[in-house]
Amino acid sequence: MSATFIFLLVTALAFDFLNGFHDSSNIVATPIASRALPPRLVLWMTAFAEFTGPFLFGVAVAETIGTGLTDPSHVTMPVIIAAMLSAVIWNIITWWLGIPSSSSHALVGGIVGAIAVSQGFDAIQTSGLIKITSALFISPVLGILMGYLLMNITLFLARGATPRVNRFFKRAQLFTSFGLALSHGANDAQKTMGIITLGLLIDGSIDHFIVPTWVIAASAGMIALGTAMGGWRLIKTLGARIYKIRPVHGFVSQISGASIILGAALFGGPVSTTQVMSSSIMGAGAAERLTKVRWKVGYEMVVAWMLTIPISALLAALIYVLLKIVMGA
Repeated sequence: MSATFIFLLVTALAFDFLNGFHDSSNIVATPIASRALPPRLVLWMTAFAEFTGPFLFGVAVAETIGTGLTDPSHVTMPVIIAAMLSAVIWNIITWWLGIPSSSSHALVGGIVGAIAVSQGFDAIQTSGLIKITSALFISPVLGILMGYLLMNITLFLARGATPRVNRFFKRAQLFTSFGLALSHGANDAQKTMGIITLGLLIDGSIDHFIVPTWVIAASAGMIALGTAMGGWRLIKTLGARIYKIRPVHGFVSQISGASIILGAALFGGPVSTTQVMSSSIMGAGAAERLTKVRWKVGYEMVVAWMLTIPISALLAALIYVLLKIVMGA
């Protein structure tokens, strides 16, 4: 393994850690805000599920990230290093500001920006880009619709129930949180797997794109560690600013989010857990009353999501130019 690959590996695992740290809020915000589970317990429980997920549901997303956007022959080590550094920087900025942005958007934007400046836009595979962006932009719409639908069904089934039904919704979140964490690990850890495997291919350590077991373990471990640390700034945004979440909202939004994220992972679609969970929370609240949701917060999130891809693309292009000068590549 070359020194440049080692640098890529460290950068990719840092991105993976930040992804878990950043996205832990999406998984634990609802059970914490609804007081269904103690914060530290749910963080460690979801970290275990995050580690397990990538081993259970295949590597379809990793293949999409590694070979879907461009032919690996068009990619050099500075290209993927620039993409990863761009995504890492954007994750740190949005975490510091408490903005629940998308790590997936940042990574895709970084890859597109670095490839475009190094090889030109013709090197980007249109079909792969359409597949990835479609998954990213359709999933939050599905989140709102499914959250809205499941909330209506749940309220109908629980009609006439006493307040003791909240005990069920609280206890059930032990299982829904675990399922959501499994789906998140299965989808998001694979993005790092795809990058590391692409680096191994470019470095000559492997002769075709296949994800080694140690890459799965390393990626799963880092995203689990990041989740265990917890992004408390973002937990506050998702758990309190959209509306006051009760146990039933946590139960419904977690089922909705887990279904969409896991389905996307199985079909190789990289989706944003932040988008899916935020929209599922909004859909569940809107089912009770449209005015219940603080739509201004949703608008701020949408603006952040829309800005992520172009900003990370420009940042990656700039980093690539600097790396080309420094590395002479």
